[in-house]
Amino acid sequence: TNIGSILASVNPYKPIPGLYSVDAIDLYRQHRLGELPPHIFATANECYCCLWKRHDSQCVLISGESGAGKTESTKLLLKFLSAMSQTSLGAPVCEKSTRVEEAILES
Repeated sequence: TNIGSILASVNPYKPIPGLYSVDAIDLYRQHRLGELPPHIFATANECYCCLWKRHDSQCVLISGESGAGKTESTKLLLKFLSAMSQTSLGAPVCEKSTRVEEAILES
């Protein structure tokens, strides 16, 4: 659920097909925060918009207990931001990731 610009999420401890797909990235990049159901991609899109359209610095705090999914959430946020960066350069969202994206996600 969203609490303002805060996303409170629960680790389902199982894969949910399509939840973090390229189609989900494309859907959430086209909408503002609150227009679609709560999702980490909605939060990432808000950060991206604030960074590039308003030129505001951004910080994302990902918090939780051990096993809560902090590392996975960070990877998903970076996946979305990387896809948005590629799209802004004219590449389609579904295009294969760049070496820079791979290096960031592997770290």
